Amino acid sequence: MKVILDMDPGHDDALAILLVLAHPELEVVAITCCAGNAPLHRTVMNARVVLEVVGHQDVPVAKGLPAPLLRPLQTAPEVHGATGLDGPVPPEPSVPPVGEHAVRLLARLLLESDETVTLIPTGPLTNIAAALRMHPRISSNIERIVLMGGAVGEGNVTPSAEFNIWVDPEAAAVVFEAGVPITMVGLDVTHQALLYDRDLECIRRMGTRVSTFACELLEFYSRFHRGRYGWEVGPVHDACAVAEVLRPGIVQTRDMYVAVETSGVHTRGRTVCDVLGVTGERANAAVGLAIDRDAFVELLLEALASYR
Repeated sequence: MKVILDMDPGHDDALAILLVLAHPELEVVAITCCAGNAPLHRTVMNARVVLEVVGHQDVPVAKGLPAPLLRPLQTAPEVHGATGLDGPVPPEPSVPPVGEHAVRLLARLLLESDETVTLIPTGPLTNIAAALRMHPRISSNIERIVLMGGAVGEGNVTPSAEFNIWVDPEAAAVVFEAGVPITMVGLDVTHQALLYDRDLECIRRMGTRVSTFACELLEFYSRFHRGRYGWEVGPVHDACAVAEVLRPGIVQTRDMYVAVETSGVHTRGRTVCDVLGVTGERANAAVGLAIDRDAFVELLLEALASYR
């Protein structure tokens, strides 16, 4: 299966990269980067760092849009640190990003592919929205979009909104209205997929370069979640979207109509999910409601153990 990762690395994005690259049945055609967890120059560097750690410098990394479509950029240094990937001492990437802009690269790869491609966005949807608006023909070659973002219930940056959607709600609205098959893996799912200290200890005992890198990521990442929520390590949000691509059905979903609030004072970025069908609108997304937590953790640990 051909996949394109569109992301803003980010500790949980980094774990998503490690998960997807451990499975050769997924061909990572490219990683396109947006701004979100950190500014664009940092997210591009962080994607390249992860590829360097695992020896996958063959995957092209492209710079995308440096800010949301209509708003100033808001980042999350309180979660991910100043670099967006604080914790490990990063290696110097040996391969530069490609010269082609991420939006152009997305469109070209989709239009040139002889098979449909699955998109896995794990950051704000800025690049995806721009590509759909500028090159509407690409929608016919998208197998589906499996995104990490949104929620039926609680938010994590405001009471209403999840971070990725909140950063660029206008882009999210474009994507949800594009008529492309969407699976939304939001906080209702990821807050059930918590890692605990015992899982971190399993990773620590692996003793490889990649497992040490992952452990250092999670040790830093856990500081925020211990302090804010009292969780031991916390949710690896973005890896949950990859898990659903690898193991369809690991996330329990229900088809719903989803609208994105772009103008509310208290509700900017909320994914308004029509759980009971009261709007009469046709469903435009398979919305994640639950995940098999044990199967997810097993999948993640097996992936990390596969690196030597």
